[in-house]
Amino acid sequence: MGRGEVRGATMVMHLGYRGAGFSGWAEQPGRRTVAGELREALTTVLRRPIEMEVAGRTDAGVHALGQHASVPITVEEATLPGRRLRSSIVALMPDDLALRGLYQAPRGFSARLDAQGRHYCYRLVCGMARPVMAWGHAWWIRGIERLDVGAMACAAQALVGEHDFTSFCKATSAELLIRGGRSRCRNLTSIEVAQVCEAGEELVVVDVRGNAFLHNMVRIIVGSLVEVGRGQRDARWLADALAARDRRAAGPTAPAEGLTLVGVDYPSGLLTPWR
Repeated sequence: MGRGEVRGATMVMHLGYRGAGFSGWAEQPGRRTVAGELREALTTVLRRPIEMEVAGRTDAGVHALGQHASVPITVEEATLPGRRLRSSIVALMPDDLALRGLYQAPRGFSARLDAQGRHYCYRLVCGMARPVMAWGHAWWIRGIERLDVGAMACAAQALVGEHDFTSFCKATSAELLIRGGRSRCRNLTSIEVAQVCEAGEELVVVDVRGNAFLHNMVRIIVGSLVEVGRGQRDARWLADALAARDRRAAGPTAPAEGLTLVGVDYPSGLLTPWR
């Protein structure tokens, strides 16, 4: 940035999107991505190139209700009316990407590095009847009428706490972390499995909270829990899979369409609504 563009603060966007139409968050040549659509809108509104960070790079097909992205802004930009700025950004966004909130944070704030926790929700539907309202944001497991939710909830507790989650990370990504000397340890604060009714349909919901997540971690956890719920694995098996620190020890990766990034936690008072 030049002399007239000294960073004055940070714009923070609370975003939601339907993942089906995107090849994930990260920009890729020739592919439609969340970051690509957002960058195009912001570049037009701010009339300059931007730097952007995100709380978590979701994969292709994954949805979000509480994604957060941050962009350094100038002193002059920080004085713009928030309502007008938000309207300008929304006008340039596609229908499957929503700006749910606009905030300012101190200079140097990072949506990724300042995040204290992430919250994901995974939805499943069992039975022969095709889901109606949950279609597109739930994994439809055909040929089985019910999962043993109690066994799934019991098995999941073995994963709560700080552990090496190599068994629940995409193998190629784990290898890159190992080569780079980076930790595969993460701290899960809670995992809840429950039978719920949403919009008149019976769903199984896996709710996962933690400080951070490895590549495909939640989807592999869910795929493994389904093995338990179907009676193909004992509830104690999940603890053994975790201890193995080997992707081959855990279950399959659940489909992307059932996963939603629900929210990201930041220190209280750090984000100020942009009026």
